[in-house]
Amino acid sequence: MTRPLRLGTRASALATAQSQQVADAVTAASGRPVQLVTVRTVGDTDRAALAQIGGTGVFVGALREALLRGEVDFAVHSLKDLPTADPDGLRLAAVPARQDARDVLVARDGLTLGELPAGSRIGTGSPRRAAQLLALGLELVVVPVRGNVDTRIGLVADGTVDAVVLARAGLARLGRLDAVTEVIDPIQLLPAPGQGALAVECREPASPDDHGVADLLAELDDAATRLAVTGERSLLATLEAGCSAPVGAHGEPAEGEQYPELYLRAAVISPDGSASVRLSATGPLDDAARIGRDLAAELLAEGAADLMMERVT
Repeated sequence: MTRPLRLGTRASALATAQSQQVADAVTAASGRPVQLVTVRTVGDTDRAALAQIGGTGVFVGALREALLRGEVDFAVHSLKDLPTADPDGLRLAAVPARQDARDVLVARDGLTLGELPAGSRIGTGSPRRAAQLLALGLELVVVPVRGNVDTRIGLVADGTVDAVVLARAGLARLGRLDAVTEVIDPIQLLPAPGQGALAVECREPASPDDHGVADLLAELDDAATRLAVTGERSLLATLEAGCSAPVGAHGEPAEGEQYPELYLRAAVISPDGSASVRLSATGPLDDAARIGRDLAAELLAEGAADLMMERVT
């Protein structure tokens, strides 16, 4: 009897839901059963602000360690949580087709951002979202919050805050889109690099079994999604920024006249929303990494580094 493949996942409802979707896809593609193995990460056990406990990677490190120790065969992450540096001994085996990357509002009384009265309390744990909300000039009070999707929605239900901002992709994977009162235009809130996409990691093949897992997972890869997030992550790496920096970026693949293209937008915003640098670039989709690097260089030339430094001074 074939041994089930062991999929490492965080314990949250969202992590479990998206890992189960990947597990089902693996089984459908290969016939191999998949067993979910729960791994607790620093981000799950420490309730401090992400920037205080390490920012990028706090949801990833324990899963990667379990992979390297051979305790699981592959792991599923929210791609926006992945550090941009490639880890030794591991491979990004697949980036499945992306969900809608936009942010959404969950607000009391069915309100939209524009309908929230001045002074309304809006919850988010993301410096990127907080900076962009403040930049809108709507006189909203941004309140730092942590917790899973149900916890954050509950803060609206019990009146702790008037609204929260969440990723649409997470609500879609949990079947909670009914809670959304507005899908926010990226012109107002540009998503985080990698938002809406999943990352499936495995060990670099060192044995026939590892080769089999890597080859099997590669079947889940969506080339257009991988290239789009490559552009976003290349930009993030060149900026030397992580999830604690107020940086938004979103790449959209499109059919050009001669070849597939990537339209990449990016923004760096001061933490108080008073200043920002927003630029975009277009080029061949298969040149996504260069497009990201070049756009980051333009952002830096326009003063983006100073805006990012403001978060720690």
